[in-house]
Amino acid sequence: MIHEIIKKNGITFGIITGLTSVLITTFIYAVDLNLFTSPWIGFSNLAIYLVIAIVLLIKTKKEFPGIFSFKDAFTTYFISALIGIAISVLFNIILFNLIDPAAKDTIKELTIKYMVSALEKFKAPAAAINKTIADLKENDQFSVTGLLKGSLSNIVFCTIFGLILAAFFKSKSSSQA
Repeated sequence: MIHEIIKKNGITFGIITGLTSVLITTFIYAVDLNLFTSPWIGFSNLAIYLVIAIVLLIKTKKEFPGIFSFKDAFTTYFISALIGIAISVLFNIILFNLIDPAAKDTIKELTIKYMVSALEKFKAPAAAINKTIADLKENDQFSVTGLLKGSLSNIVFCTIFGLILAAFFKSKSSSQA
């Protein structure tokens, strides 16, 4: 059975993570679709989610009675991550498939231009560039299916990330101190 503090904080911070993602996506959408291809935006998002995860685990560890085990730390983070991903994916499905389906085509074209430019900078062979373009044109990352597949990749990434964070935030036993 999951401890009440783990559930409460996991759910609360999952909602915070999801709403943060919605706000970031909405901001990018409203300001400039080119920002969807910006590596700096991607790194900034990761930094924001890392800070949220660290605050979550520090808060939960302080509130948790007794030993905050690896399992407790991972479970807390994982609940939060799953809820955050679900909120984000649901919002993206609504935004890019119901509200403004044309935006996903624009972002796809911007992504292709960005990738071609990056590959040319790295002197990639023309065949590799052409294959990348074909793959990007074939893949609709903002379709319902594409977003759901992407969420599975996010869950795998978050699982690995959560395992690392849990190792850092678990309580040290007296033999480890």
